[in-house]
Amino acid sequence: MTESKIKFGLVGAGAIAKAYVQAFKSSNCGELVAIADVRPQAAADLAKEANCPSYDSHQAMFAGAEIDALIICTPPVTHLEIALAAIKQGINVLCEKPLSIDSLSARKMLKASQKEGVLLTMASKFRYVEDVIKAKDLVASGAIGEIVLFENAFTSRVDMSSRWNSDPKISGGGVLIDNGTHSVDITRYFLGSLAKVQVVEGKRIQELSVEDTVRIFIKSNGGVMGNIDLSWSINKELDYFLRIYGSEGTISVGWQESKYRQSPQDDWVVFGTGYNKIQAFQSQIDNFSRTILGQEQLLITAEDALASVEAIEAAYAALQQSKWTSIASKAA
Repeated sequence: MTESKIKFGLVGAGAIAKAYVQAFKSSNCGELVAIADVRPQAAADLAKEANCPSYDSHQAMFAGAEIDALIICTPPVTHLEIALAAIKQGINVLCEKPLSIDSLSARKMLKASQKEGVLLTMASKFRYVEDVIKAKDLVASGAIGEIVLFENAFTSRVDMSSRWNSDPKISGGGVLIDNGTHSVDITRYFLGSLAKVQVVEGKRIQELSVEDTVRIFIKSNGGVMGNIDLSWSINKELDYFLRIYGSEGTISVGWQESKYRQSPQDDWVVFGTGYNKIQAFQSQIDNFSRTILGQEQLLITAEDALASVEAIEAAYAALQQSKWTSIASKAA
């Protein structure tokens, strides 16, 4: 391990992996030295852009490259196998969300990392967005009083008919596990441990075998309520993805602008320029690297990752048990 930069390998050469390649170009602490994918041409093409060797499997990468850390960007059903193989080699693991498709697999990963003394965490880019961190600081400062209601929306129209994300055998479910993993993690970031969850599925538009629109209701251990909207089939046309309503004000974290307003003031105070994907990925890489070097703590721990898996697992159970109360009406 070098003192200057942590050497990373990357497994998977899809869209998320391409974002990591861009982020590494400006990373202060991490260096991408190898890329692997079961599609050799995809690995070679991305490795050419990253100026590093390519491999046709994670096993070949481990045999041919010296790496300190691994980023897993493959479909969720493969996460357990790849993570355990890396951990056995003494390699620190940053795994894309969801950490795994069920809590049993997640616990196996966590137990293995503890046994081997390596880091394990789940990638959750929204925790690393600068405006999200500023919003957390505003909450901690008491600027909006006590949090009463937390709202999150990740909705957009995306054709999922031919994507692995909508194949439950590969992804573990639909939009609930895909987008929802980000949602429950960022909710925990602001509200702490979650106590209860209820989920209602919307009308399926894309004729998928999985849910494409859901609304989640969450209550934290502190009694704060949260609402989450997820969809691949509608766009709520919102300029924000987080709204935090407090007893003395409101915070809005947006795609292009973030702001807050304190009661009884009429004017909003702008505190950020919104979501920056590459910045978030770079900050995530640097935090992981500095933690390996013993310079700081993980923003998302392995325990946080496991808690997200458990929350999504509970959400699917709630989805199956959802009960509606009929409205009695005697109107003519």
